[in-house]
Order: sequence, then structure tokens, then C-alpha cells
Amino acid sequence: MPDVAVVMEPIAEAPRVSVGSMVRDYLALTKPTICLLVLITGAAGLVWQGEFSHRPVDFLLVMLGLFLTAGSANALNQYLERDRDKLMKRTAKRRPLPMGRIKPFHALVFATAIGVAGTAIFAVVYTWFSAFLALGTILFYAFFYTMYLKPRTAQNIVIGGAAGAMGPVIAWAAVTGIDGMTWVPWAMFAIIFLWTPPHFWALALCLQEDYKANPLPMMPNVAGELSTLRQMVVYTIALIGVSLSLVWAEAGLVYLVGAVIFGGLFLWKSILSLQRQERSQYWGMFGFSIVYLFGLFIAMMVDVAYRIPIL
Repeated sequence: MPDVAVVMEPIAEAPRVSVGSMVRDYLALTKPTICLLVLITGAAGLVWQGEFSHRPVDFLLVMLGLFLTAGSANALNQYLERDRDKLMKRTAKRRPLPMGRIKPFHALVFATAIGVAGTAIFAVVYTWFSAFLALGTILFYAFFYTMYLKPRTAQNIVIGGAAGAMGPVIAWAAVTGIDGMTWVPWAMFAIIFLWTPPHFWALALCLQEDYKANPLPMMPNVAGELSTLRQMVVYTIALIGVSLSLVWAEAGLVYLVGAVIFGGLFLWKSILSLQRQERSQYWGMFGFSIVYLFGLFIAMMVDVAYRIPIL
């Protein structure tokens, strides 16, 4: 009987994942850019309130609580939308869950853990009111917005924008509790709330094909480009009006100049988008909307540090 040569093929090893790559994947679950916006707006609330401005440990701990709770809401959103994300070019090859880099159960555990940790910081170290607001924001965004609003109504981002606007309110509540709340953090909330539709609809106008493939009832796909663009102009005008209301809260010249310049440029971008109806204009407005929010809230903080009376 002839000899038979048996070739033993080496068993393929599972690809090794570096610690750095794993950290980047879990950080991506938190949507770092959105978290950064939450932190900047929350920091403005703390600076304006003032009590923690000279208590860096408390200031940083509140920032940590905001990052953990915002990151939890965003991670839960990605966990719940993992199947939808596979259908969109923007997310299919950028987010760790549709790419298979993180197991869904692990993402759920991570999101829950950081949400509990962030809420505990507010509850144990600061006030129960701030913890209630933080937990409510997580539940509102992750479940009410993601599971109910987003697939059912074109007003999803308008109503859901309340979650992303809570940073200054939660930060202020961490310092003062419910008894020390004034209208100022709620004015900051209103700024972010009114900013969200023109910001997100500019992106939705650029990604209409993605949303048709998903499908989700985003405003451009439901009402059309022209109607969406007109609404964006209206929201931008309202946004500028609310931003200027902080002048009555003793805002100084630095903030006033910043609000007028950034607001004027944002309105100009929205009008150009309406007039030209070109994708390049939509991308330009989307990019500037991020600059606007950063610039306005940084102007708030600089204004507090170098308060120059308007008159």
C-alpha cells in the first residue's frame, strides 16, 4: 500500500487586537465629537455659574460625569441602531458594531457601565437633581429618540435634540441643585436645541440616499429640500434671537460680538444653502454649524473671564 503524505496545515490564529485599537473602538462608541460638544457647553454652564471655577477637582469631576453619561447615551444609540448602521455608507465602515469590531453584548455592558458610573458621580458627589437629569437624558436619547421618534416622525431630530442640549443644565444643577436653577442654563439649553435642526438637516441633505436606503423619515426625504431649507433659515433666526437673550443676563461685550458674528455667518450660510441648493453648500453649513456652537460657547467662557460691560 503506497505511503500517503499527510500535510498538516497550521491552524489559523484569530487576529490579535491591540489594546490601543480596542480603546479606540470603545471610544468610538461614545461618539467623541458629540461628547466634546456636550463638554464645551457644560463647561460654559459651570463657568457662568461660577462656583466651581476655582475648584478644579469639582470642575473636572462634573466634566467626567457629563462625558460618561453622554457617552453612555451615544453607545446605547449605536447598540440599538447596529442593524440600521449596516445599511448606511456613512456608518457601515466607520462604527465598530457594524464592522464587527465589538460584540453587541460587550457594547451594551460598556454603555450601561459608564452610564451607571456617570449618574453615580452626580448622585453621590453632587445633587440628586443633576443625577435625575443625567439619567433621564440617557433614557430619553437611547430609547425614546432612537427606538420611537427616529423611525416614526420627521420631527425626530427636533424633539430628540433636547437630549444633546442638556449639558449646561446638568452641570448647573450639579452645583446648585434644583433650588439654585435660573433661566440662564435653560437659555443655553434653548440655544443648543434650536441649533440642532439646521445642523443635522444640513447633514441629512447631504445623505439623502443613505436615509432612503435605511429608510428613516428624515425631513429632506419627507418634506423635500426646499421646505427643509426654509425651516433651517427659520430655526437659525430663532437661534440668533435666543443667543442674544443672554445679554439680559449680564453678558458682556465679548459674548455680544461673538454672538453677532457667529450668528450672522450661520444665517448667511443657511440663506446661501436655500438660494443655491447645492450639496457643497450643505456640507459647508454642516461644518460651520459645529464651528458656530464651539465658538459661541467659548465666547461665553471668555466673556466671564474678561467681562467688558456693553455700555
